[in-house]
Amino acid sequence: MIKSKLARATLVVGASAALVVGMSSSAQAITNETVYLPDDRGYMHFHDDGDVFSVCDTRADGYGVSGNLFNADNAGLFTLKDNTDDGCAKKGYDVGIRAVRMQVWWDGNLSKWYYSDWFRE
Repeated sequence: MIKSKLARATLVVGASAALVVGMSSSAQAITNETVYLPDDRGYMHFHDDGDVFSVCDTRADGYGVSGNLFNADNAGLFTLKDNTDDGCAKKGYDVGIRAVRMQVWWDGNLSKWYYSDWFRE
């Protein structure tokens, strides 16, 4: 009887550990995340302290940089666009425990997108 209870307890602990490991690999809890465009064209950044997203155009080439935030259902939560040289476009958004990912692109090539990994707070 004691061996049976011990075996059952070991099975439950093992299954729980496997579930935690599986969940943590699909959406990482982070403090900050950045997705960079090639050729120093710009980036999209999440700053955890204040829950602020930024899209920054870092090259004066006549095109802006845009970014989207998606939730786990691939529903677009918002879009940011920066096409000026006087700072970045910013938006506050509380990520919480639901997984999100960022998508950023250079407006001169609308068919090439760059993504962050899925993340949550």
